[in-house]
Amino acid sequence: MNPDCPDACPLPHALTDPAQRAFIDSLRQAVALRRLRALDLHFARQVAELVGEATGPRLLAAALVSRQVGAGDLCLDLPGLAGRPPFPELPWLLAPPLAQWRAELLAWPAVQGAADALAGGAHSPLILDAADRLYLGRYWHFERGVAQAIGARAAGLAAGVDRERLAAGLARLFPAAPHGTLDRQRVAAAMAVLRPLCVISGGPGTGKTRTVTACLALLIDQARARGETLRIGLAAPTGKAATRLTQSIRQAKAALLGDGALDAGSADAIPEAATTLHRLLGTRPGRAAPRHGPDNPLHLDLLVVDEASMLDLPLAARLLAALPAACRLILLGDREQLASVQAGAVLADLCGRGREPGWSATLAAALAEVGATPTAGSVGAGHLANPDPCCHPGLGDAIALLRRGYRFLPGSGIHAVSAAIQRGDGAGVVAACAADHADARRLDLDGADLAAFIAGFVVPRHRLVMAAADPTAALAALGRYRVLCAVHDGPAGLQRLNRIAEQALAAAGLIRPTGGLYAGQPLLVTANDYDLRLYNGDVGILLPDPAAGGELRAWFETAEGLRRLSPHRLPTLETLFAMTVHKSQGSEFDEVVLVLPPHDSRVLTRELIYTGVTRARRQVTLVAGAQRLAAAVHRQVQRSSGLYDALWPTVD
Repeated sequence: MNPDCPDACPLPHALTDPAQRAFIDSLRQAVALRRLRALDLHFARQVAELVGEATGPRLLAAALVSRQVGAGDLCLDLPGLAGRPPFPELPWLLAPPLAQWRAELLAWPAVQGAADALAGGAHSPLILDAADRLYLGRYWHFERGVAQAIGARAAGLAAGVDRERLAAGLARLFPAAPHGTLDRQRVAAAMAVLRPLCVISGGPGTGKTRTVTACLALLIDQARARGETLRIGLAAPTGKAATRLTQSIRQAKAALLGDGALDAGSADAIPEAATTLHRLLGTRPGRAAPRHGPDNPLHLDLLVVDEASMLDLPLAARLLAALPAACRLILLGDREQLASVQAGAVLADLCGRGREPGWSATLAAALAEVGATPTAGSVGAGHLANPDPCCHPGLGDAIALLRRGYRFLPGSGIHAVSAAIQRGDGAGVVAACAADHADARRLDLDGADLAAFIAGFVVPRHRLVMAAADPTAALAALGRYRVLCAVHDGPAGLQRLNRIAEQALAAAGLIRPTGGLYAGQPLLVTANDYDLRLYNGDVGILLPDPAAGGELRAWFETAEGLRRLSPHRLPTLETLFAMTVHKSQGSEFDEVVLVLPPHDSRVLTRELIYTGVTRARRQVTLVAGAQRLAAAVHRQVQRSSGLYDALWPTVD
């Protein structure tokens, strides 16, 4: 049976009646229109074959929940579709009214109610919860596992904290703030010691890595006072993010040592080598379950996970299941950034989807006791307690938001553009790009004009890459610029932008693309290869190797240093003159060109624009029409999920 050819798949035995055959024909049309994937229809058919008793509305629900997971949602929101056509081009195909659809699904052996699923027993392919959200069974269990694990870790203060020692450590690591003001880095570091779970969210340049390095120093100091040694892990979702975390921790340690805030012994105890979460968990090819899990937990007392916005739900669930109950967890990320490519928006859900998670009176008192916040009655202290009745008990106490940016000056264009994006002010973004800023601008280009601009941007910068004295310098030059895009295909897509760059560089005589690998080709690894120790997101370049008679070698700057590999051994690759915004997460470049497609797309969101703009350190150019850009800034990612409701229950 070929899932890519839906017409070749036989109908389930139950669908013999003409009306049901017509229903299946409509779903086939949806596949032809690319409103459904062939995989989605194949899944629905497989479920029908497995349990029988299929009807059109049941098959529709199964196909749609598969589609939603593929699009990043965790579930299918039945109320949002009930009584409406799920595919605009097929207006005659209506989803049933909600009550009828719910009843028909719960009467189908393939669907289990959430209450029954909680009672245990056999797992069903599909689960329907009390809010009429339909899940693939494994995703419902993943979501429940994450909610339970986060809830358990968010409960109460950590035991055994020496608060006098913590106060002394905070005073040593953080300069005294002006009277009555709040140093959010100091607060975050204190929370990471006082709480078993701490989520530190902040934009680029807000000091997340320095803060977490201080957290590690404080926790090591606490352990030493008890005569213990902490087993610490550092990890990130991708290889590129893990490499950056390694480099950033190393730099932060050096800065703290230079300031005299950190002694050599403490610095030596802070690890630097980060790994990918897949490698940490022991993911094994061909096996669903990693090596580490509830029956074989990780041997850690503390885990730091960077770029937590890239955490998808299955990975988060497996990670939390593998952590020992006593293991502390610190998550670093930017809640404003894009969510993971895979299903879920774990960090956004955890951080309350933009709400202001305040602190309980208990935590506020503890922070004041250790000198992390202004004393009671001083300026700025009044906002510490959280009167929000929707706040999850304990979860607000685990979230630290860093707001002050140190990378962009308040008057800079990148600062103005990114601030307007965060406010959802599309007109403000357009106006900031039009202001007289040297570091931010907007151009409205397409066709030949876009090609000429991309060529003019890439050629002089890649000339510096090719003129570099050695592979290390070439990789450094390559890392200073990047063309980012939102989509793979189309006139502003990844494929076309890479072709434009290659053609321009070939015309300039800098490269000789032959349809295969060539000297000067920048590389992006798109799959993990644990044997080669190359990971999804790693960046390299092909250059002649004098030590190998001038043969091409692939060079990668990794956490282990510069690595040289035969190109024939490499895993799945893409050419890297341009890359998608999703793939750029965890990276920074001096200069960024962000190209938006001329047509509307659901991927054009506030989070995507914000992530693309904030990859730039010195200059960003947005290639987009004003109307399209403003519309994208107004549109936020909305992923169907029950995790937010589980973590932030409304209290009547």
